[in-house]
Amino acid sequence: MTKDRLTHCAGWLTSSAILLVATSLLGGCASMQQVDNREEVSEGLSYQAEYRSPRRHKGRWRDTAVNQNLKRCGTGGTSSGAQPVAAYIPQDDMLLSSGDLLTIAVGNDPTFSGSYEVSQDGSVRLPHLPSIQAKGMAIEAVERKIAAALVSGDIYSAAPPVSVRLQDFAPARVYVSGAVFNPGTVDVGGVSGADRDDLRQTASGGTAESRRLSRALQSAGGIRPDADLSAVRIVRNGRSFTADARGAMQGIPFNDMLLLSGDRIEVDSRGCFQGDLVAPSPVTTPGVKVFMSNLTQPAAANALSAVGKDARELRYGTRFLEAIVGMNCLGGTRWVNADRTAALISRNPLTGQSIVIERKVEELLRHRDRDDFNPFMMPGDALACYDSKQVNLFEVAKGFTGVAGAATAALNIWNN
Repeated sequence: MTKDRLTHCAGWLTSSAILLVATSLLGGCASMQQVDNREEVSEGLSYQAEYRSPRRHKGRWRDTAVNQNLKRCGTGGTSSGAQPVAAYIPQDDMLLSSGDLLTIAVGNDPTFSGSYEVSQDGSVRLPHLPSIQAKGMAIEAVERKIAAALVSGDIYSAAPPVSVRLQDFAPARVYVSGAVFNPGTVDVGGVSGADRDDLRQTASGGTAESRRLSRALQSAGGIRPDADLSAVRIVRNGRSFTADARGAMQGIPFNDMLLLSGDRIEVDSRGCFQGDLVAPSPVTTPGVKVFMSNLTQPAAANALSAVGKDARELRYGTRFLEAIVGMNCLGGTRWVNADRTAALISRNPLTGQSIVIERKVEELLRHRDRDDFNPFMMPGDALACYDSKQVNLFEVAKGFTGVAGAATAALNIWNN
């Protein structure tokens, strides 16, 4: 092959490579169309009205995102299988549950005195006596039942002094359903062996602060923003009670019922997004874990972008703009980075539909109504940051330079 022929081939190779890169670039641009959601996200008709797109060139929205969210609010649904809601709320100062450890003393009688555990069926079994129901009952009621059983069993002619003391509260297995992030079975109350205080274990009495309604809701991932906190149902032995838990979000006392093993907690949905429920509280999750990707220039890896544990684990109530700042998607050289785009991938818990929201980061930063278009981060959301057009052009230019350089190097090798 002659030198002229090789030079011609090298030039043809360079041109063809450039054409191939350009064709790939154009093909990529052709596929970079707006993501299509099945729900009317851009109009604010999805889970959060904050998902809607800013109307900078089409006039302002008449309603704020808050008003638009609340317009869809209902009064909550109805529970299936539960009896009508009762106004009566049981006193729960010392209600016993399965697994609770009791110390029982019958006068000076060693036959009946000792430590007892409330059985799985909710009863206490003393020697020579029939099973005595204790689950859901107060300490004083159990004392009276034991004394009456001793008399009716002809063991004592008159009711002896009976003392029942709570030694330790056991964890309770309850069932949470409805407008919570992780419905299912949860265990509330009890402590692990490493957390036990030996001095307290030898003392009589106990508290059950960790066996409350709020702990069960938080253990189930926390209530969702569409939850109806005004009437949380607790179904116990076929009877339904309601608890108004709205005070939990305001830092004021509320009916934080003591739970018993086997209780069912049902949280209705109002069918709307309530932004005031997106904050750490006794009934919500303290934080959310999101998935982040910032594999862009100037960082070639998430670690270089400082996308680590602290960036992925966000305080509940964090918004989209704050999250993309945390993943280093905003900032740097203004001319190069101002055109960057961030994508939020979420899911509507009411419909199960995936949602994708894209924002120009600089537009979101400078929009005067940013909170109306700045969604809250929900558990399990994902974030991705895309390079600006300027960075994309730089990358294409580097590709052209690399191809041309390879062809020139091949020609130089031939000449030498």
